Amino acid sequence: MLDPSLLHAGLAGVFGLLVGSFLNVVIYRLPKMMERQWAAECAELAGHAPPAAEEFNLMRPRSRCRQCGHQIRWWENIPVASYLALRGKCASCGTPIGLRYPLVELATGALFYFCVRHWGPTTEGAAWCLFSAAIVALALIDWDTTLLPDDITLPLLWAGLVFAALRWTPLPLSHAVWGAVGGYLSLWLVYHAFKLATGKEGMGYGDFKLFAALGAWFGWQALVPIILMASVIGAIIGILMKIFSRLREGGYVPFGPFLAAAGLTAMVFGPAAILQAVGL
Repeated sequence: MLDPSLLHAGLAGVFGLLVGSFLNVVIYRLPKMMERQWAAECAELAGHAPPAAEEFNLMRPRSRCRQCGHQIRWWENIPVASYLALRGKCASCGTPIGLRYPLVELATGALFYFCVRHWGPTTEGAAWCLFSAAIVALALIDWDTTLLPDDITLPLLWAGLVFAALRWTPLPLSHAVWGAVGGYLSLWLVYHAFKLATGKEGMGYGDFKLFAALGAWFGWQALVPIILMASVIGAIIGILMKIFSRLREGGYVPFGPFLAAAGLTAMVFGPAAILQAVGL
């Protein structure tokens, strides 16, 4: 007889594939929605009419090929399966579809599977599924655009505090609150110290908010392990990108994806395991 825990985890994994498909939409569209909003606000401040544009949000217009405009039909949008059936190409013009789309779906499905397998079909398991989805979206949006949208970081921060208050996670509320405070203030101080010493900005305010959110989910004790892991991952990726001449103009690498990777590492292995991994 099939183990019920495996069944629950498997169903969560399938649901995660669907969520991952939606995250692909969020990752692509949310920054463009922000840019349109900024353009409209700038036009309003300048006394001009906002630029005319078609309705554009997470639901409209329907997904389409960026090359030929072909609208994606439902059977062309089944997570992973459609990508394989179409051999990674648009059904209309044959333009290659980025491999990242199915990888995001698979990663989200795997994370949902892990959360429900580890915590069971409970409120805690659901909470960590939500955390995983938000972290995946933030990591890739920041990698693409160097933006960490408040529309995701702030709800993630509040969710950590509310779930602790509701005891949906075992973290005491006081630890979550001080984790949020410590996460934000620590990077805020680093930012201003670096700016004072060099005259340059080393990171953005979105990094402060993301680290505060991680503090709200893991507690103040986890801040040091998480920032250490993020720094190690960032250093390795940065060195590899420099070796292979993949650094962007200006030689910068966004820090948010490495904070996100450290957050997922802490979720899977625990903050204490991170300290052991870095030899502390």
